[in-house]
Amino acid sequence: MQVLLLALGLSLAGVNGALAQNVDPENQPKFDKNAKPPSAKKKQAENLDQLFSKLKKERRPQIAKKLSQRIWAKWNKSDSASIDLLTGWARKAMAEKKYAVALDLLDQVTTLKPDFAEGWNQRATLHYFMQNYGKSLRDVERVLALEPRHFGALSGMGLIFQAFDEKDKALAAWYRVLEVYPAMKSAQKAVIHLEDEIAAKKI
Repeated sequence: MQVLLLALGLSLAGVNGALAQNVDPENQPKFDKNAKPPSAKKKQAENLDQLFSKLKKERRPQIAKKLSQRIWAKWNKSDSASIDLLTGWARKAMAEKKYAVALDLLDQVTTLKPDFAEGWNQRATLHYFMQNYGKSLRDVERVLALEPRHFGALSGMGLIFQAFDEKDKALAAWYRVLEVYPAMKSAQKAVIHLEDEIAAKKI
């Protein structure tokens, strides 16, 4: 911007207004006064894309963890104060093992804002804690329909399939985690463990 202003100043000083006489109005860029700036959701998506790009390239666990935390921070924002409040209450209820209360709150979240992926993810987590694995998996699928890169939901899918003793499906889920978040230690360990188990079964 500074270079542009300097060049413009020199040009105006040198030609004493000749620039204005040579301007063809028909060739000038037209600005739409009604054009709207990019929406907050679009800006957030663009920012998430940048973070995921860095996360995929990062091999240092600590740096990758910080990137993942920044992604979680964005996921946790619903753009609705009431939804954020309900989700916060649900997390508190889960931490206190008040699962019925948490479920009621998260049912409201998913009903009121079905495009909020983290609402479904929190309910998937709750169902997992309650050992409702089928319901948890259905909620995970809703999360991934909204955000296919959700490494938290993909990790949950891996754990659910392990609970079902479906090792091949669990391994595939953990591989999907590593495609998004290669430095995740728990995913790396899960892959090694499952590969060993599957190999041992084939012997």
